[in-house]
Amino acid sequence: MEKLNDCCWSIMAFVAISVTIFAIRLLYVLYLTGKPSRTKSSQPLSTLVVLGSGGHTAEMVNLLSVLQMDRFAPRFYIAAATDNMSLQKSRVFEDSLVHKNGVKGSTARFMQIYRSREVGQSYITSVWTTLLAIAHALWLMIRIRPQVVLCNGPGTCIPLCVLGIRWSSVFYVESIARVKRLSLSGLLLYRLHIADQFFVQWPQLQRKHPRAHYVGCLM
Repeated sequence: MEKLNDCCWSIMAFVAISVTIFAIRLLYVLYLTGKPSRTKSSQPLSTLVVLGSGGHTAEMVNLLSVLQMDRFAPRFYIAAATDNMSLQKSRVFEDSLVHKNGVKGSTARFMQIYRSREVGQSYITSVWTTLLAIAHALWLMIRIRPQVVLCNGPGTCIPLCVLGIRWSSVFYVESIARVKRLSLSGLLLYRLHIADQFFVQWPQLQRKHPRAHYVGCLM
């Protein structure tokens, strides 16, 4: 039994190291290739909107409501595979835009992505679900190739932002619930310089993270 456990831990360690090396290599290649130069244009920008449970979607809808929506089209809404409520809220928001603007229909599309780890899931099985989530995120980003990624904290945004670093401008708005410290997602995107524009809603956060932009409370 002890030998079997040692064998399992060795396999897990090998997989974890392999995943880490692959991720570092991928990031390095994407960083070297760089983003294509962007020129100002009046053309609308294809936009990926990352949704999340626990209030993230409500904040994102509030943020979208103050944007010039015709500049961000077509829009692709994406949420975790187990988060149907967020997609429902985004559909309601898009329907409200249709009624408000008097257009015949919305061009928005709604998608779901696998979670890297569910609440309560063991770390052993999360290795495989993380690999699946990364592969799914890569497939979605290659398929969509958004010019803009909008996100505000859900862990689902990390693989999408990382994989979209080649062709997307990432705009991250930290949740209003984060008063003194950044969320883990925000900290990763800030420290790794993945977010092109990083916004916070509390002045003390901006003082701690000088590259962030303080925009006040958006709720």
